[in-house]
Amino acid sequence: MASLTVRTPDGKVRTVLLRKRITSIGRAADNDVQLEDPSVPDSALHLLFDGTRYSLGSLGATFQVNGKKRDNHVLATDDVIRVGGTELVFAREDAAPARPPPAPAPATVSVTHAPELTADPDSHTRDMPGVVGRELILLRRLTAFSERLLGSSSRDELLESLMDEAIEVTRADKGFLILRENGELRMKVARNLSRENLEDASERLSDSIIEKVARTRKPLIVSDALDDPEFKSSKSVVNLKLLSVMCVPLVRNDELFGVLYVGNDRLVNRFEPKSLDMLTIFAAQALLLIQNALLVNDLKLDNTELRKRLDDTRYGEIVGACQGMLDVYKRIDKIAPTDISVLITGETGTGKELIAREIHRHSPRVKGPFVTINCGAIPENLLESELFGHVRGAFTGAVNTKVGKFQAAIGGTLFLDEIGEMPLQLQVKLLRALQEKVVYKVGDHRGEPVDIRVVTATNRVLEDEVRKGTFREDLYYRLNVVTLKLPPLRERGEDLFVLGKYFLQKYAKEFGSKTKGFSPSATVAMKKYSWPGNIRELENRIKKAVVLADKPLLGPDDLDLKPENLEPVLPLADARERWQKQYIQEVYERNNRNKTKTAKDLGVDPRTIFRHFEKLEAEKNGGPLPPDEGGDEELL
Repeated sequence: MASLTVRTPDGKVRTVLLRKRITSIGRAADNDVQLEDPSVPDSALHLLFDGTRYSLGSLGATFQVNGKKRDNHVLATDDVIRVGGTELVFAREDAAPARPPPAPAPATVSVTHAPELTADPDSHTRDMPGVVGRELILLRRLTAFSERLLGSSSRDELLESLMDEAIEVTRADKGFLILRENGELRMKVARNLSRENLEDASERLSDSIIEKVARTRKPLIVSDALDDPEFKSSKSVVNLKLLSVMCVPLVRNDELFGVLYVGNDRLVNRFEPKSLDMLTIFAAQALLLIQNALLVNDLKLDNTELRKRLDDTRYGEIVGACQGMLDVYKRIDKIAPTDISVLITGETGTGKELIAREIHRHSPRVKGPFVTINCGAIPENLLESELFGHVRGAFTGAVNTKVGKFQAAIGGTLFLDEIGEMPLQLQVKLLRALQEKVVYKVGDHRGEPVDIRVVTATNRVLEDEVRKGTFREDLYYRLNVVTLKLPPLRERGEDLFVLGKYFLQKYAKEFGSKTKGFSPSATVAMKKYSWPGNIRELENRIKKAVVLADKPLLGPDDLDLKPENLEPVLPLADARERWQKQYIQEVYERNNRNKTKTAKDLGVDPRTIFRHFEKLEAEKNGGPLPPDEGGDEELL
């Protein structure tokens, strides 16, 4: 095995084993050998191994070997390569160990663009051995291709350029580029030998061949598809009369990005194994080049699209356009101009305070203060003072008279978050303040009138708290004139990805990160995850990933969305049982917890309902289930 010993301008030395047939070298993080040297281009050099020897070629930069400028070079042990301010020493395992790299020279060799290629790329390689010469021709094509990529103004032009080059390299008469998006393979480019787009693209290729390559992630050559034992019975092969086909996967870091497919419908045996090798090499290197270019292009499109989607989906400071959120916006428009009491409900992390702020912002009180207090975050003995204030000497430690949140919110809106956490004793005083619009400081008998609007929020089911006696019924109806129920993130569809991209761009800019987006596998994992912490959890996971990740696309591991953390798919019987329990409970609550009436409405024997609640009680207490008395029956 061969190796490169790398010495960077800051004096750091490391050795990299050359395990691959083609090794990319450059400053970008997705290179096989990354050079932390600002004077080196993102993609600088490519190192090829033909089974016998290693050859070095340029990809947009010149370099020196043993002090002489080169465009390409067949390497020998102890060759010293200099690119920018970095030195690399090449060594083979069957030769003497490489000498230690010398101290860096004072002068840094500047990196320049490779000289322009001649019209005949073979002219530079005619005297070289066949394999090396052929691979250097391919390198020159890749160099020319990378220069064209830099001039591509759009994603479509970029992908078409890739396909045209693949067709020319393999001498095919048509080619197709299929990329993976959101877990599915989708046709992106279909071109012919004349560099024209094919209109009926999906009808000109074999789904069975593509499916196999995508599944096995191995390149495939079919000399005569109509006579191939594996594919001749395929409907697409028969209908299209396919002959010669080559298909290679586009794989990077064990992740499938798509497949490259070329074919000829007029000749059998059009492609030889060396043609497949050429296409495989081309695909691997082209993917490296095109990923960076696509990333920049997509980032521009993402920024434009995200700004547009944010404008379309933003309601003040709130981002979201699912039907549940649109319903919330409509209700805000109707209730904000009034002083009607509003109770905001929803799971933790769904953005209840943002909703309260939007109610205030759309109300006539917008010029007044917006004051918040979390009723669950303040000890019970201090909460009354926080709400209503206190006078000097009212209790130990009250050295000054203090204004409470009610007084601070005069002329504006008071937001009481986690209202379900408020102790019963204080609920009485809150109800009195809301009814009389007068508050009393702790230790004072003089009332102070307050002109405020009160908006409350909770992640509890207050109806249950009323039944349990932990929340006053009269206060509940005083606060709950209008309810705004916020949907959990798992029910908000595409809002998940709009919010995800919003947070990613926000924190990438804040922390100077190179992270630009989510990998296809990450988007799949995000869909599968239930997000119990909702938007707050999504924001925190992305914030952490942006800080710690060292690659442009965040994967599932970066977001801690490993398979074991995802909610498992339930068997149909278990899913139905879960839904059935939930539905019985809903009807039971609707009937004021009358089991007989619930059984009648559901059309089942009352014993079935009684048996259902006995099982629930046993499960809750962790004891054995009661014996089956034969009263159960299928509800659905």
